[in-house]
Amino acid sequence: MTDTTPPIRWEPFRAQLKNSHLAQYMQWLAEHKGLHFADYQALWQWSVEETADFWESQWQYFDVIHHHPYKAVLQGTDMPHYRWFEGATLNYAEHIFRKSQTDHPAILFQSEQQALTAISWAELEHSVAQVAAFLRAQGVQAGDRVAAFLPNTPHAVIAALASISIGAVWSSSSPDFGVGSVVDRFAQIQPKVLFAVDGYAYGGKSFDKKAVVGQIIDALPSLERVVWIPYLDAAAQQSASEQVVHWSDIVNADLPAPALQFEAVPFAHPIWILYSSGTTGVPKAITHGHGGNLLEHLKYLHLHNDVHAGERFFWFTTTGWMMWNFTLASMLTGATIVLYDGSPGYPDLGVLWELAEKAGVHHFGTSAPYLMSCRKAGLAPAQQFNLNTLRSIGSTGSPLPPEAFSWVSEHLGKEVWLSSMAGGTDVCTAWVGGNPLWPVYEGEIQCRCLGCAMESWDEDGQPVPTDVVGEMVVTRPMPSMPVFFWNDVDGSKYRSSYFEHFPGVWRHGDWIRITPRAGVVILGRSDATLNRQGVRIGTAEIYRAMDQLPEIKDSLIINVEKPDGSDRMPLFVVLQTGTTLDDVLKTKIRQLLKSEYSPRHVPDEIIEVPDIPYTISGKKMETPVKKVLQRKPLDKAFHRDAMKNPEAMEFFIDFARKVDLTA
Repeated sequence: MTDTTPPIRWEPFRAQLKNSHLAQYMQWLAEHKGLHFADYQALWQWSVEETADFWESQWQYFDVIHHHPYKAVLQGTDMPHYRWFEGATLNYAEHIFRKSQTDHPAILFQSEQQALTAISWAELEHSVAQVAAFLRAQGVQAGDRVAAFLPNTPHAVIAALASISIGAVWSSSSPDFGVGSVVDRFAQIQPKVLFAVDGYAYGGKSFDKKAVVGQIIDALPSLERVVWIPYLDAAAQQSASEQVVHWSDIVNADLPAPALQFEAVPFAHPIWILYSSGTTGVPKAITHGHGGNLLEHLKYLHLHNDVHAGERFFWFTTTGWMMWNFTLASMLTGATIVLYDGSPGYPDLGVLWELAEKAGVHHFGTSAPYLMSCRKAGLAPAQQFNLNTLRSIGSTGSPLPPEAFSWVSEHLGKEVWLSSMAGGTDVCTAWVGGNPLWPVYEGEIQCRCLGCAMESWDEDGQPVPTDVVGEMVVTRPMPSMPVFFWNDVDGSKYRSSYFEHFPGVWRHGDWIRITPRAGVVILGRSDATLNRQGVRIGTAEIYRAMDQLPEIKDSLIINVEKPDGSDRMPLFVVLQTGTTLDDVLKTKIRQLLKSEYSPRHVPDEIIEVPDIPYTISGKKMETPVKKVLQRKPLDKAFHRDAMKNPEAMEFFIDFARKVDLTA
C-alpha cells in the first residue's frame, strides 16, 4: 500500500513542547481543573464539546480584567441566538496596556520614506491618552463611530486604541481605496470623527489623496471633526475649516496628557466594524464585540501563534484588512508590533526580509502569493539576511501551496515554524492554524483551533469521511462571531450570510479536507467551485499546478455552466516577462494538470491576459469574473472601488463581448 503521508517540514523542539503557551495552558488545566489530556486532539475535542467550560477556562487562564462579573458563560447554543458572558463589562485596550513595559518598544515602524523607528510604551500611552481626551472633548461617547482613512502607521494604532479605550467603535480603510469604496463603507455607520492622511507612497511613487479626502468628507454629513495628518508631505494643508483639526495639535510629546482611562463596556459592545469585500454590491458592515475579540485574540496569539512578551510580531497588511486588527492583537501578549507601509516588492522582494533582519522579527506574517513570488524569484532569505531571531512564518489570505512549505523549510531553515492559518473578516481570527506541539506536514494547516467546532459536510448536511472534500461548517458558537451587521435591524442579512444553507450551523463558503493527521487542507471558495461534468473541483488545485510552472506569473480558472448541462472552463494566465504562450507551453500546462489531478482539471482553452483581478484585500475575483463572462449586468457583477486593480477587469469585459461562453 502506498504511503500518502506528506513529508514533515517542521517539528517542535523539546523546549517548545514544554515552554509554549499551549503546553503551559494544558498544565494549568491539569493543576487547576483536574483535566488531563493525552494530546492536542483530545484537548480540542473537549474544547468543542464543553463549549462553555472551555471559554470560561480562557477567561480564567488569561485573568481577564472585568469591571462587572458575568452571570453566565453562555446562554443559548443555537446559532445565531446565543449570548456570551452576559453582565460582564471590560475594555479591550485595557488588556493591551496591562502589558506596558520599559524593556521593549511598543511599536517599530518603517515605510518607503522613513527608516526604522521605535515608539516606547510610555510614548504610546501618552499619545493614546491625548487622542482619547480629544475624542471625549468632541462629544464622542461609547458606541459612537470613529473612522480612519489611514495607511499602516503608528497614527492608526494610536487612533484605534484611543477610540477603543473610550468605547467608541473603530472602522478603518486604506488610502488606496477609491472614494466610492470608502463612502460605501463609512456612510453605513455614520462616523462622528474621521482621521485622514494627505497621501501615501507605494512602489516608489507618491499618491496625493487630498482631493479624495475632500470628496469623502462631503459625502459623510455625520462628520463633526476631521483629524488631518500630513503624512506624504509634512507641509500639506487641508482647506481651512472649523471642522478640521491637525494631528500635531492633538498629539504632541511636549504637551501634557491626562491619565489614560478605560471605559468599561458590555462584553458584546461593538469594538470595530470590518467589511466584506463588496465586489458585487455594498459591503456588509460586520460588527465585532469587545469581549469576543478579546478572548479569541488572547487564545490564538498565545496558544496557536505562541507569541511571547518581548518578541517582535510583523504582518504585512493594510488598515483595510482584518489582519491589521489581528496584528494589533499581538500587543495583548506584550509583543512589539512591527509596522511597514509600502510595497512588498519595492525596491525588490527582499525589502521585507531586510526589515525582519533590522527589526529582529520573531513572527513574520505574509500571504501565500508573496511566499510563492519569493520562491519563483529564487530568493534565499536565510542566506541573504541575518534572520536568527525568526521563529515562525505566518501565511493567510489564500491557500498555501505545498511548494511554499518546502521553500520555507529549505530557504528559511528547518527550525522556522510555518504556521499557515485561515479565517476571515467574519470572525477577525483564524478557524484553523498553528499548533506548536504538532509537526507541520507539507500542504496542510496544522489543526482546527481550540473552541472551533469545525466539520466537513456534504450538501445534505452530513459529515464526510476523513480525507474527503466537503463544505466547511462550524456547529457551535464562538465568542468572536459577529455581534451583528450594522443597520441589519432584523438580523436577516446576518442569518442569510452564514445560516441559510444549514439552519443553525455556520457555513463559511470554503471547501476543506480534514486529513488523517487532523490537519486541514483548504481547496478554495465553494461559491467559485468548478462543477466539471458533475464533479466538484477546488480552484486551489489548479493554482497549485500553475505555481509549479516558472513560465506562469499568475492564473485564474473559471467554469461557466451552459443551459444544456454542459460547461466551458477557460484558464487565464499571466506570463512571466519574456515567455510566450505557444503550443509547447499549452501542452505542458495540460499534461501537468492531467498527471497531477485528472482529465477533468484540464481547461478547454488557455488564454493569456495582462493581469488577474484582485480585491483590495488581495483575493482573486473568481465569482465576479464568472458573472462578467456570463454577460450579467456589469453593475451587478462587480464593484470597481472594491478592486485592487480595476483595470484588470477590462480584458474580461471585452472578452465577454466577443465570446459567449454560455452558448
